[in-house]
Amino acid sequence: MPATTIKLPPELKQRVARLIRGTGQSAHAFMLEAIELQTALAERRKAFVADALASRKEALASGKGYLLEDVRRHYAARTKGARGRSLRAKRWRG
Repeated sequence: MPATTIKLPPELKQRVARLIRGTGQSAHAFMLEAIELQTALAERRKAFVADALASRKEALASGKGYLLEDVRRHYAARTKGARGRSLRAKRWRG
């Protein structure tokens, strides 16, 4: 595995050292885990934004959407175990 150098401010380095003390985990392992976690979160965030933009594009192209009141009513019924009425997209643009 290729090495990468990272410069940490002294305060952050001390915080990491305090956190790992007594855990048996090295500072390297802690930082690797932190970078992995943040990378996974950033990837999920990027995918979420891409999905949202695609949905927006689709909604603008179709001119259809769901009324908030209908969605709330539907999911309120679902959380109570009821089936709820099927949601139907309505034209919001002429």
